[in-house]
Amino acid sequence: MQTTYNKIFRPRAFRALTLIAAACLLAACAGNDEQETEIQSVTNAYEEAREAVSRRNYNRGIQIFEAIQARFPFSDLSRQIQLELMYAYFKAGRPEQAIDMADTFMRENPIHPRVDYALYIKALAYFEPEASWLERRFKADITERPPKDVMQAYSALRRLVERYPASEYAADAEQRMIFIRNRLAAYENHVADYYIRRGAYVAAINRTKTALEEYHGADSNAESLRLMARAYEKLGMHDLAEDTRRVLVANFPGSQ
Repeated sequence: MQTTYNKIFRPRAFRALTLIAAACLLAACAGNDEQETEIQSVTNAYEEAREAVSRRNYNRGIQIFEAIQARFPFSDLSRQIQLELMYAYFKAGRPEQAIDMADTFMRENPIHPRVDYALYIKALAYFEPEASWLERRFKADITERPPKDVMQAYSALRRLVERYPASEYAADAEQRMIFIRNRLAAYENHVADYYIRRGAYVAAINRTKTALEEYHGADSNAESLRLMARAYEKLGMHDLAEDTRRVLVANFPGSQ
């Protein structure tokens, strides 16, 4: 996958003044000395957690963020901590928790200006861009693997692009959608080829139609048409096979 859309963004940090204001509200009932201690404690803890995450010590950052959130729920500070946590969960290899946190944030804050970020992290948590080390070791084609969770990733990315076209994450989301569309179309072709080899020609045609209709513009659309023509030939439907080959040549010059 190209590095142009392999960039992961961190949530923007809570401004120091905003953090202090939030801490003041949280500590409003305390005396002056106690309030000052509370403000400093929250500020230090937040900065320590962000520093831990920046050093890739995600578990430490998560531990501190979770402690702050538990101490001050249902506040502006808590909402910022949710954004920090969903990122840290994702980077720590805990996608289920990242998704749960993103869903919770969007459910509780449907008009918050950072909903686009929550959608982005949710999509990334579902996203599977690369083969595992075992697949790389044996040079396996990941397009032959059932597309686990990629439809959820595609749905979240599409929602982000459609609802927040001006988002700083929209361009990256569009590139990931292209990658997913290509992968899903290629998987449909693998299934269609499997059906052809086992004589299930109608099922093969249906899978190639799905690849062409649902993932129009995918890199493997030419292969979808070739498989469709083969399946029609196997069924003795020579006119439809020839029509399919004409469409193939017209749309992909030089293809046979």
